[in-house]
Amino acid sequence: MRVLAAMSGGVDSAVAAARAVDAGHDVVGVHLALSRMPGTLRTGSRGCCTVEDSNDAWRACDKLGIPYYVWDFSERFKEDVVQDFIDEYAAGRTPNPCMRCNERIKFAALLEKAIALGFDAVCTGHYAKVVQDGNGNMELHRAADWAKDQSYVLGVLTHEQLRHSMFPLADTPSKAEVRAEAERRGLSVAKKPDSHDICFIPDGDTAGWLAEKIQMSTGDIVDESGAKVGEHPGANAFTVGQRRGLKLGTPAADGKPRFVLEIRPKENKVVVGPQALLAIDEIRGIKLSWAGEPIPQALAGIPAAGLAEPAMSETFDCHAQVRAHGDPVPARARVEMTDDGGGSLRAELLVTLIEPLRGVSPGQTVVLYQGTRVLGQATIDTARSLARPAL
Repeated sequence: MRVLAAMSGGVDSAVAAARAVDAGHDVVGVHLALSRMPGTLRTGSRGCCTVEDSNDAWRACDKLGIPYYVWDFSERFKEDVVQDFIDEYAAGRTPNPCMRCNERIKFAALLEKAIALGFDAVCTGHYAKVVQDGNGNMELHRAADWAKDQSYVLGVLTHEQLRHSMFPLADTPSKAEVRAEAERRGLSVAKKPDSHDICFIPDGDTAGWLAEKIQMSTGDIVDESGAKVGEHPGANAFTVGQRRGLKLGTPAADGKPRFVLEIRPKENKVVVGPQALLAIDEIRGIKLSWAGEPIPQALAGIPAAGLAEPAMSETFDCHAQVRAHGDPVPARARVEMTDDGGGSLRAELLVTLIEPLRGVSPGQTVVLYQGTRVLGQATIDTARSLARPAL
C-alpha cells in the first residue's frame, strides 16, 4: 500500500512510520505546519508543531530512507481548531481542541489530500486499534496499553476514515517499549519528551491567552442560591469544576472550598457551589457521529428516511468517557431525533450515567464504548444532575 505517515516530530510517529516501512508499504513522511509563526524551540514537553519538531521529523524520515515533505495547513488549523476554541469559550463552553484537530485536520483535510494524491492510508502514532468485523466493517478499539490509549480523541472518525487509517502502535504494550525500539533503530527522538497541554498555548496559560482573544468584562460570582459571593474579570475564562483562582470575598458557611458549577456568558455570571453539586448523571449531546457502523440499537425505532416527527432509538448499555484520560463509567444511552428550533430535526444523544461524573461541562466531548470498541461521540450540550433542580 501507499502510506502517508504523519510525522509530528515525536517518538510515536517516528516508530509508527518505521513499522509501516518494515511491513513493506511504500511510505512517504509529511509534517504538518500548523502555524505561520511557530516557536523556534520547544519548552521541555510543552507545545508541539515547532521548527524543532519539523527538524526532528525530517531526521526520522532521513534515517528511515523515506521521502519527507512539509504541508502548510496553518490557515485550516487557525480556522477549524484555534478559532473554534475561541468561539466555544466565548459561548461559555469548554472545547477539546485535540478532538477538533483529529476530526478536521489529521483525518479530514490530511486524509482527503492523501487520497487525492493516490495514497491508500494515513499512518499516525496514535495508540488505538482498527479492527475489521465479520462483515468487513471497520471498528475503532482501545490500544493494548490503556495508560496510553488515545481512542477517545479519535472517536470522531467515521467508518470511511477508519478504512484509510493505520495505527501501527495499537498492540504495543507500553510507551517504554516504543522508546526502546526507537533507540535500537537509531532514531534521535528516542528520549524526546512527550508533548502536552494545548499545542497553540505552549506556556499553559489558557486564561491569559483567552484574555487577549475574547473581550472580557467584570461580573458577579454567585452561589447556587443566586447570592453574590465575589467578582470575576471575565466569565469566559472559567471552566466547570475549577477551584483555583476564584478569589471569593464571601466564604462558604461550612468553610469548605467552592467550585465553578456553571458559566452563564449571556448574564456574565459564574455560579459556584460545593463539590457535591458537581456530580452529573445525565448528558445530552449534539453533533453526534459514529466511529464505524452504528450498533443496531442506536438505529432501531428511527426511520432511515422521510422522518417528519421526533423519534427515539432503543436504549443501549455502554460506558461513557468525557476526558481523554478520564475513567469510563457505566451508562445507558439512546438517540433522539428532536426539533432543532428551526423546523428541522437533529440527532441528539441522551446519556444517563449509572455512576455520576464530576465537573462535566458543555462543549466537552462524550465518547461511548462497549468493551474496547468505540461506538461514537457527541459534543456535550447540557449536563445535569437528576437529583437537584437546575441552578
